[in-house]
This record gives sequence, structure tokens and C-alpha cells, in this order.
Amino acid sequence: MKTEQSATSGSTFKNVKEVETSAKARMEKAVTDLQHEMANIRTGRASVSIFDSLRVDYYGTPTPINQLANLHVPEPTLITIQPWDVSQIGAIEKAIRTSDMGLNPGNDGKIIRVPIPALTEERRKEIVKRLHGVVEDHRVALRNIRRDANEHVKKLLKDKTISEDDERKALDEVQKMTDGYIGRMDAAAKTKEKEILDIK
Repeated sequence: MKTEQSATSGSTFKNVKEVETSAKARMEKAVTDLQHEMANIRTGRASVSIFDSLRVDYYGTPTPINQLANLHVPEPTLITIQPWDVSQIGAIEKAIRTSDMGLNPGNDGKIIRVPIPALTEERRKEIVKRLHGVVEDHRVALRNIRRDANEHVKKLLKDKTISEDDERKALDEVQKMTDGYIGRMDAAAKTKEKEILDIK
């Protein structure tokens, strides 16, 4: 996660509303980014989204699996992958086998079957730890956006565009916004953690 606009970038906002709108858009993007990253963290249940970030070497081009094959979850502990071009079966299987997912695919020449092993308690704890790291990175991103927004508000005050009262209100608003987005992230993380630790 990187914040795309820093307070020193010289971008100027004409009023508090512009600062808040920009901060809100960036915070929304951070939450979306977190949700996308969390979808790639595997739980004990089969889900095709665990392959979203995996790339297969397709004639020298790293290509997402879902652009090379149909993916299905016929049962809770199995994912099947049917390549449109069967000559790619080996490349897809190799990409899965060499990833850090701990999966052991097999194929019958037409379809790759990927059993999703039950997670050991130790593996679940490792995954939860990784989840916490991902969430913390995104919390830091939110705090950076808050800092940028606050600096822009202070600049508006310094340029005498707003009053001290306006500044106080705006800083409160930015803080409230930040708390709201952190709350959303924490709630999403809690749900994901429950999925990871949920032993079926």
C-alpha cells in the first residue's frame, strides 16, 4: 500500500471539502485494496480466489490462471482447473506446486485437480499472523492519508482560506473518517480470521 499523494507534493486544495473528498476516496481505495488482498489469503475451504495473485508462464508472459482455464469448486475441499489449451496443463500445475500455498495438484491430461488440505492449527496461526500484517499495513496507509489531509487543512488555515474554527472542525471530521475506515478494516479482518480458524 502506498499513498499516492503526499502533503509535500504541492497539490493545492481550495477548501476543506476538497481535502475531505480526496481523503475519503483514498481511504475507500485502501479498504478495497485490503479486501482484495484478504481474498487471496486462504482459509480451510476451497475458493478459486486463492489463485487470483498466482501467475503462470504463458509463452513467456506471466498470466493469471483464470485467463487460461475454467476454475470450479465441485466440493468444499477440491478445486478443478480445466485449461482451454491443454498444452498449458504442465505450466499451470508447476505454478501451483511452486507457489507458497502448500498445495499438491494432480492432473489426468485434461483437468488439474487441486485438493485443499485441511489446515493444521499451526498453519492457521501462520495465516492469521499474515492477515494481521496485511491489515496493519493498510491501517498505516489510512494514518498516512489522515496525516496528509491534516497537513492540507493546516495549510488552508495558514493561507487564511479558513478560520481556526473551520480547521478544528475539519481535523475532527478527518479523524472521524479515519476511525470509521479503520473500524471497517477491523471488522473485515475479524470475519476473515474467523473463516481461517473455523474448523469444519
